[in-house]
Amino acid sequence: MKKVVIATNNPGKIKEIKEILKDYEILTLKDMNCEIEVEEDQDTFEGNAMKKAKEIANVLKMPVIADDSGLCIDILKGWPGVHTARFLGENATQEQRNNAILEKMKKEQKRTARVICCMAYYEDGNFILGKGEVEGKIATKKRGKNGFGFDEIFELPNGKTFAELTLDEKNQISHRKLALQDLKENLQKFGK
Repeated sequence: MKKVVIATNNPGKIKEIKEILKDYEILTLKDMNCEIEVEEDQDTFEGNAMKKAKEIANVLKMPVIADDSGLCIDILKGWPGVHTARFLGENATQEQRNNAILEKMKKEQKRTARVICCMAYYEDGNFILGKGEVEGKIATKKRGKNGFGFDEIFELPNGKTFAELTLDEKNQISHRKLALQDLKENLQKFGK
């Protein structure tokens, strides 16, 4: 079974990745005693994922999968996009970020948005990518107690926020799951 390092220590991401990439032995940064912090300074989700995967793979000398994801609001030209986790600064809480988005959107009628996830696999100088996207809109207020990040303010076409779904329900339709499935298909195409 091929060993692949996942560039995260997030238990939710690790569980989801292990469920989808069952044909690989998934190792975490913690498993590898790797404490590299890669600065996400690229202009695209793909760029950030590729940078993380390459930098970590070059240190560990192993294949690495990294991701980047975020919330893109149509009326705000895709903002916060690649800055979703940092638009209020490195020390802001997720609650502060969600409140800031709701405040910025309070007078907007057009609330359509999407969440995007890009996955990058890097090995021996080559990248294989996967992408997932979920359409929805920004809710008018926070709803739900499950999930993390912007889940409580991202409303799906069924009227529920990601945070109102169970973890299993979310994992069936999430942008990360779609990106992982796309990546898995692309890995198989290239015999990885």
